[in-house]
Parts: sequence; C-alpha cells; structure tokens
Amino acid sequence: MAVPYPFKEGKISFKGYNTWYRIVGEKEESGKFPLLCLHGGPGVPHDYLESLEAMAATGRRVIFYDQLGCGNSDHVDDPAMWTVDLFVEEVDVVRKALGLDQLHILGQSWGGMLTMQYMLTQPKGVASITIASSPSSIPMWLSEANRLRAELPNEVQKTLLKHEDAETTNDPDYLAAMQVFYDRYVCRVVPNPPYVQRAFAKLGEWPQVYHTMNGPSEFHVIGVMKDWDVTARLGEIKVPTLVTTGRFDEATPLIGETVNKGIKGSEWVIFEKSAHLAHAEEPERYMAVLADFLARVESSA
Repeated sequence: MAVPYPFKEGKISFKGYNTWYRIVGEKEESGKFPLLCLHGGPGVPHDYLESLEAMAATGRRVIFYDQLGCGNSDHVDDPAMWTVDLFVEEVDVVRKALGLDQLHILGQSWGGMLTMQYMLTQPKGVASITIASSPSSIPMWLSEANRLRAELPNEVQKTLLKHEDAETTNDPDYLAAMQVFYDRYVCRVVPNPPYVQRAFAKLGEWPQVYHTMNGPSEFHVIGVMKDWDVTARLGEIKVPTLVTTGRFDEATPLIGETVNKGIKGSEWVIFEKSAHLAHAEEPERYMAVLADFLARVESSA
C-alpha cells in the first residue's frame, strides 16, 4: 500500500532486545492526540493494520510497532518469555520512548485484549481506546469459535479434528481446512489484501509467540492464554471506548456485547460486510467511524 504521509521508523530497547516501530505523520493538529495501534496474534505483525495509516489524514500521527518476537522486532527463541505481562510492560516502554504522554489506543483482536489488560493498570494520559474484534474472555472466545466451527462442512470438521487429535496441525490438509474457517470468519475479502497476506506470511516464518500463547489455530487454543479472562474487571476501565466487530466476525455478537456492556458508556459499531478484519474489509467506513469517535472524544476533552 502506498504511503502518502511522511513516516519514520526506529527501534526501542526492551528486555535487552529491540522493538521496531513506525510513525506515520509528523505532528498533531491543535487539540488532537496520536493514535497508537496494537496488533493481534499474538505474533501477527503490524502489517495487516496498514490501512489505518489513513488516519494520519485526520491531523494526527499513527504509531505502529511489532511486539517483541514478531515482524521487524527481534525474534527471541525462548517460549518462556511470551506472557501477557511482558506485552503489557512493552506498551509502557513504547509510550515512554516515543513521548506518547497523551494518546488514543486502538487494539485489534489480541491487541484489544492487550489494551484491556493494559487499561487495568490505570495508565495516565489515555484519551480513549478502541477495542476492535477482541474478546474479554478466552474461554468465551473458544466456545464461540467452536460454535462457528460446527457450521463448517462435515469433511472440513473431520479433517480438523483428525489432525488435532494426532497433533499434526502443521499438515497441509489441516491448514487447508483451517483456511475455510478463516475465509468465513477472519477476512471475507478473498484473496486477502496484500498487506494482510504479508502479515500472515511473516507469522508463518516465526510462529513461536502465536503457538506459545494461543495455539495452532483460532479455534484450538491450548497456549498460555487459554484461561485469560478480564470480563469481571471491565468496569475498572473508565476512558471513552469504541467497540467494533464485524457481522461475520469470529468475535461474535456475544463477545462484542460482553465487552460493550462491561465497559460503562462504551459505544459498539457492527460492520455489516466484515468478519474479523473490518478495518481491511470495509476500510473507508471503518476510518470514518473511527475518525468520528476520536474527534468527539477530543472535542469534549
């Protein structure tokens, strides 16, 4: 995707390694705050969020970074490193290094989970958060994902189960069956936009973070996050919040409703033509909804 805005890239020291970042845009217009984007996975690099660079046209910088262990950041061969707490700490390190004292945060999928966990630390200077297709509970996510999986063709379901039982989830047949689910519930623009393809290709090159924290697929969650659940604590989040989901999202209406009801005063927008990547499936509408929300927050600040 062509970048019509000035940008700069660099690296931030974190835990003895380097976290890579990209800043799109030069500065904020009066009364506006930068937007920090937290990518999903865990372990799917920022590339698939590239369409959000368009938010620089609203008079703010848009900041991306690849969380440690993926994309352009250092890859560390140490599964014991990959914890929720590590990535919460990394958000603060990035904020301090880049001087993001006042900002908006958008978290997509795992990035939204990370945003919720981060907000429970009561950080200062966060003007708003956007939770994009993110659960507040992995047990709920898994239950909903398997409900959707049960709607797949019988042969696809049999293939998935066969390889999960045999622990052969790298088998090409398993990956092909998994793609049937992804085409329905992750991204309905097929083939996926090039920047989305690029992110998943990089995940395939270094899957350790995803496999350690999540597991082999979106619906076979056996990693260290399998019991993660902050639903009961959502009331502790006090900043203006936008919740977004797609009509065909693996983050189902139950998931969106749970987050929306849990965070008092939050807004919830459903994108009718999208699955899990509404910012890439309906980019123009997504940018319009997000820009309107940020502008309203800033006008009342």
